[in-house]
Parts: sequence; structure tokens; C-alpha cells
Amino acid sequence: MVDSVLRLEIRGRVQGVGYRWAMVEQARRLGLQGWVRNRRDGSVEAVVGGPQPAVDAIVAWAWRGPGAAAVSQVEVFVAEGVFDGFDAWPTE
Repeated sequence: MVDSVLRLEIRGRVQGVGYRWAMVEQARRLGLQGWVRNRRDGSVEAVVGGPQPAVDAIVAWAWRGPGAAAVSQVEVFVAEGVFDGFDAWPTE
């Protein structure tokens, strides 16, 4: 069941630290759907959908990221979409 779909733009030291793969693992553990990818500007972008408590949990996690990350900003936007699972997408 999808209560909420959000798009996240995450900035800071978030590339080259395993952020995407850690987010895939966390999102799958929470039962979320969507995707995550690196952006050419050095940020990470993700679309996450699922039950509101799980979406809230991944947004909170996005501020921490994996141990080597240093997140300075997470912007959250309402989004839409239907996804099958949660995957890492190529850089755009």
C-alpha cells in the first residue's frame, strides 16, 4: 500500500561513500518502492513511496546516510509514481 510518494534531493558528501547502495538496502528493509540515483551536480536524488511511517523513516535516514556520508541538506517534494521494488538508477 502506498500512502505517500516523495522525491528527495540530498546534498553534501553523498557520492563516493556508498550512499545509493545503503539507501537501496534501507528502503527495501522498510518495504518501500522507488529509486535512487547520483546526479551530475554531486547530489543524490530519490523517489520513495510506501506507507507513511516507512516514508518518514527513510526521510529521517536520508539525513544520516551511511557512515562515510556528510549530509548537509535534504529537500523533500511531493511526487507521484508507481514502482516495482526499489532500485539504484544510473547517474543523470
